[in-house]
Amino acid sequence: MGREIVVETCNLTKRYDSATVVDSLNLSIEEGEVFGLLGPNGAGKTTTILMLLGLTEPVAGTVRVCGLDPTRQPLEVKRQVGYMPEKVGFYESLTARENLDFIAELNAIGYVEARRRIDEVLEGVGIAQVADVKVGNFSRGMKQRLGIADVLVKKPRLAIFDEPTAGLDPEGINQILDLMAKLPGMGTTVVMSSHRLYEVQRVCSSIGILSKGKLVVQGSIDELGRQALAGGRYRIEIETRRPTPALVDTIKAIPDVKEVKTSGDLLMVITDSDLRAEISKVVVQSDFLLIQMKIQEFNLDDIYMKYFHEG
Repeated sequence: MGREIVVETCNLTKRYDSATVVDSLNLSIEEGEVFGLLGPNGAGKTTTILMLLGLTEPVAGTVRVCGLDPTRQPLEVKRQVGYMPEKVGFYESLTARENLDFIAELNAIGYVEARRRIDEVLEGVGIAQVADVKVGNFSRGMKQRLGIADVLVKKPRLAIFDEPTAGLDPEGINQILDLMAKLPGMGTTVVMSSHRLYEVQRVCSSIGILSKGKLVVQGSIDELGRQALAGGRYRIEIETRRPTPALVDTIKAIPDVKEVKTSGDLLMVITDSDLRAEISKVVVQSDFLLIQMKIQEFNLDDIYMKYFHEG
């Protein structure tokens, strides 16, 4: 059985005056994913997020978030969804802890549980040491960390982050990305909108690329890489010692192997499926030392440019 769908849109459309900013969007995000929503400025990412949250209404189509209709059930959606916009805002005369206390109270979290959660999230985002400092004294990066804590304190089923690492130094970026990667294991599905493709590649299990309000493509990075850059096929690199023509012929005989290229001690095997287990077995049974084997990984920058230009 497949995982439950947390976000699903069908022909979702939004127009402002005569401009269509989201155009017949069909999007599906499964529970437990870290999903990257990509696209240039003006692609419709933020408007899509606002419709998921019930903060703006579509002119056509439907949307379900955690099984709910954000247009008709916005309060129920907000109880299950956390959102951090690109520019976060807090009561600057209050401390970080007091701001989170307020959020906990709004979400009817009991005092004892709120204390525990607030301490936990402040530690998790790396600002526990300034928990009792007024937010007006925070740098932009510290406010960004507090924004993530604000999302996590209510333990949402879905967390949506718009440019979550903006204003952070490299150490802070790594810390936040590590935290986001752990969220599915804590029961929170993640949607991350970002311009920083290397960050998306590091943490996201799947992506969707928007261009001019349309969803150009959606899928895992590996799947999209194979489709866009490798003709839908797998490329498996093997290193052994002095491979012989007989070994090459034996590998070619494996079903679904399409081509074997040799270069010194390296073999590049092109296949229609992931045949690493079958290939390694053949190499070892042929009395060759299998030094290493790896499957081609695809760069998100290349995938993005390929699909964006097509979109």
